[in-house]
Amino acid sequence: MNFLIVGLGNIGKEYADTRHNIGFMVVDEVAKNADATWSLLKLAYYTEFKQRGRKVFMIKPTTFMNLSGKAVNYWMQQLKVPIENVLVVVDDLAIPFGSLRIKPKGSAAGHNGLRSIEQCCGGQAYPRLRFGIGDNYPKGRQVDYVLGPFDPDEEKDLPQLIAHAEKMIQSFVNIGIELTMTNLNTK
Repeated sequence: MNFLIVGLGNIGKEYADTRHNIGFMVVDEVAKNADATWSLLKLAYYTEFKQRGRKVFMIKPTTFMNLSGKAVNYWMQQLKVPIENVLVVVDDLAIPFGSLRIKPKGSAAGHNGLRSIEQCCGGQAYPRLRFGIGDNYPKGRQVDYVLGPFDPDEEKDLPQLIAHAEKMIQSFVNIGIELTMTNLNTK
């Protein structure tokens, strides 16, 4: 069985440690712990590894957030991974910082990366791991907030949250989305 894990983010040093790049941060940690190395290929950084006999492919799209669907669709087709085995790791303003929720489908909820995936991959029925970044920003400052760094208090909690997200990804691959939701979603 093959799986495609997609970390959403923007390429470039100026975006490296921003809230919008938490998807990249999570898959970077997964790759590091699997001793997998990234290669720059068509539309994405790419790596792969085996986990309990399953092939796990991971990408970080190089298309920038708003065109993520182009990379996801390309790699899904190339690797012949069914949509239900694609897991998108994404920042989410609608849930508080510290909350991690995996779900089998859902709306883009204003997230341009998810909207692009919907448009390119045929709808909303794909799994996503939503990494809560909260909505602690002044009215009209959403872009600055998501493209800004985590605050010092949040940074202290990031390693354990990223580790929990990695555990959720491993669970998704090993036992499926339903049990992962039941066992590992946080408030």
